[in-house]
Amino acid sequence: MGRMQGLRFAFGPFVLDSGAGTLLRNNVPVAVGYRGLNLLAALVGRPGEILSKAELMDAAWPGTAVEEGNLTVQIAQLRKLLGPAADGDWISTVPRVGYRFTGAVEQLGDAKRKPLPLPDKPSIAVLPFVNLSSDPEQESFADGLTEDLITDLSRIPDLFVIARNSAFAYKGKAMDVRGIAEDLGVRFLLEGSARRAAGRVRINAQLVDAISGDHLWAERFDRSLDDIFAVQDEVTSKIVEALLGRLRAPPPRNRPKNLEAYDLCVRARKLMDDSPQTAREAHLMLTRAISLDPEYAEAYRWLAMNHWMGWVHSGGPTESSRRVALELARKAVVIDPNDAGCHWVLAYLLAYERRFAEADAEFAKAIELDPNEADTWATLSDIAVLAGRVEEGLEHIRKAFRLNPFPGSWYYLTLGQAQYAAGEYEAAVETLRRDETYRTSSRRFLAASLAQLGRLDEARAEVELFLVGNPDFTTRHWAATEPFRDAATLEHFVDGYRKAGLPE
Repeated sequence: MGRMQGLRFAFGPFVLDSGAGTLLRNNVPVAVGYRGLNLLAALVGRPGEILSKAELMDAAWPGTAVEEGNLTVQIAQLRKLLGPAADGDWISTVPRVGYRFTGAVEQLGDAKRKPLPLPDKPSIAVLPFVNLSSDPEQESFADGLTEDLITDLSRIPDLFVIARNSAFAYKGKAMDVRGIAEDLGVRFLLEGSARRAAGRVRINAQLVDAISGDHLWAERFDRSLDDIFAVQDEVTSKIVEALLGRLRAPPPRNRPKNLEAYDLCVRARKLMDDSPQTAREAHLMLTRAISLDPEYAEAYRWLAMNHWMGWVHSGGPTESSRRVALELARKAVVIDPNDAGCHWVLAYLLAYERRFAEADAEFAKAIELDPNEADTWATLSDIAVLAGRVEEGLEHIRKAFRLNPFPGSWYYLTLGQAQYAAGEYEAAVETLRRDETYRTSSRRFLAASLAQLGRLDEARAEVELFLVGNPDFTTRHWAATEPFRDAATLEHFVDGYRKAGLPE
């Protein structure tokens, strides 16, 4: 679904696609277990090199302690499957050390990668602004500037704008304008730099047409730091004018009055996508931002999500954290009714309270304010699927991926859940085995998909791994807390959980 796919290798009559988890012999699929595939991918990925038993066991049983005998069994099965090579075995044993792949291997290009078609309106990605200040602390200032420009542009309905996750996939990388534009399926790129020192800010920005290589617009701003948001508004309107040939300012946004609160919020947003550990840190930053600037909508919105993620990670909502999250989200919407982000967060939380009419209205408002907000489409997909509107849910998550080709892991969870609900079990397995999502709570949907395909051994293995991280999980509690409003859809998920062996 984006470029960060698994690799494909050819050797003899075989093609191994590690992303899709398939092995073909003369174009016919070979039945090989998941562990065997992982082992083979590790060996084939480094042909001629000796891989230690420890490395191979880690490839086949990541994060699990297993007996060495298990590895011997898997290797023996692989050898049997592959049959003899031209000159002996494909896999040779290096006594007491490990194994080596002896055949000639050719790495093939990525099968999945076709350039994304350009949208039917001017399409743009804002690349991370480069921090030119010698002070690494200013890094978050340059990031904040980038994110704000993305948000401002994204609120203009006549533009197609790539989401921040995907823009930040290029942070710190050498900028190949045409390649990036192809990756993201856009025509225009905004690049720039920022330097902040002694109460002044200097910003360079340029708008590039990736197809012709022309610079459509470039400007340098040297202003007082207090004018930073005025500069952002100016950059936005210049870009809109260059792309649409007319000035169209989006409705005004709630801006922080305190730059320290702004910096804290920028830093906290980055931590939100990570792990439960960093959620604590984000919590402290956002709480501090609100105390510095009590009328800063965005800080309330992220703090609401932070409370909500807290209970998602811990396996179940506590009444108090749900209530607090909802209050914070409502407050954010009151402070800034023009911010689509505040509306989708509130919509999502209302759905979990089963206040569906209100939730649907908030989602509609979010889309009206910002049709490019990928997270709105992704969360809406989740809620639509649980309402039994599965085709619609699939459409929404595909739209989210198009706007955000390199998203956080939860997009894959949402896609896998929608594919499962649609009965597309093979596709769900492929989605949920991707590196981006594999070690997260999406594993329960992977187990259910495998179980529906009759691959019960694999399903049980995934259940075991899932329960290590979620020891208190019960299907009953999950069914009671997820915002289902369609009995048949709920029954379908419960059926998969049961077949996979998840606890009642």
